[in-house]
Amino acid sequence: MLATALGALGLWCSVPDTAPLAARNPTSTAFIDLRRAEAEAAGKPFRLRQQWRPLAAISRYLRASVIYAEDYNFYHHDGVDWQAIEHALSTDLHRGALSIGGSTITQQLAKNLYLSPRRSLFRKAREVLIAFALEDELSKQRILELYLNVVEWGDGVFGAEAAARTWFHHSAQSLSPAEAARLATALPNPFTRAPNVRDPELTRKHVRLIRLLRMQGLVDAAQERTALDEVGAPGERVLPDRASEAEAVLRDVEREAPPRADQPPASVAPSTGDRRDDAPSQPPAPPGSESPTPSGSQPPAPSGSESPAASDPEPPAPSGSRPTTPPAPEPPAPAAPGSSTSPETPAAPARSP
Repeated sequence: MLATALGALGLWCSVPDTAPLAARNPTSTAFIDLRRAEAEAAGKPFRLRQQWRPLAAISRYLRASVIYAEDYNFYHHDGVDWQAIEHALSTDLHRGALSIGGSTITQQLAKNLYLSPRRSLFRKAREVLIAFALEDELSKQRILELYLNVVEWGDGVFGAEAAARTWFHHSAQSLSPAEAARLATALPNPFTRAPNVRDPELTRKHVRLIRLLRMQGLVDAAQERTALDEVGAPGERVLPDRASEAEAVLRDVEREAPPRADQPPASVAPSTGDRRDDAPSQPPAPPGSESPTPSGSQPPAPSGSESPAASDPEPPAPSGSRPTTPPAPEPPAPAAPGSSTSPETPAAPARSP
């Protein structure tokens, strides 16, 4: 019992202070030091390629693709995704091997900064504690920025900027959807899943990420088609536009719906003589006022698309049904000419003589 308590205390004391990372970038990482030591032991030169970039200078396609590929619940957990760990353990038990997967982006950042790639329960426990410390001290945006700047993407290649220039010869800000999908799929093992590796399983992963980018509105149909062709999936169909699909469904419903018995044919205009004189009519709007917005209508969306350097790395939530806008209230009837009654107070009815 005492040994267990001392072990837990030692484990807790081994957690580093993560607060300085909120305002200061790390000068090195455990993984960089490990690769440098491995190169020296092999008698080879070690060339570090790493260029720090703020989150807004990294393509939103890469930010979203990394989250979709590595940690879909990144913005909804406290550093550890227990459901993902449970699923990983269940998969390991079925395969008869223990790999202890299910790591979140925060856990992978903890491993890259402070730990080693060796697998053990003790290292996993430290990884979880450090992940909690990172979540306590840093925002989600900062955690993602740190991860995208320190993660390994090849031999001596660390961070998104170095990866983009190494594999695609341009900046991380200019990455296309297809290039982003390839880089995201390379994680967490860029040596066997490098962006230039052509493999049917990797291609399926690329297609999945491109589909998610399209479903979340980050790319349009033309960009999806181009991306699918670039990752080697020309036979994959482009997802239909939601607006076009909705219009087609509406046309089918209107075509198949039988005419109502109490509804006159569309070609016959209603007679003006059928209107009752005592039927209530819509009061005219006061002079100078705007006409009310029709029920359910929405203001037009601004034109144009967001640039890849947008500062909103969080992928949009899956689209659902939009709430119906309540009907606009009817405008008040105009006051009688010459009346001194204020617009807020209705005029008193005139007495009959």
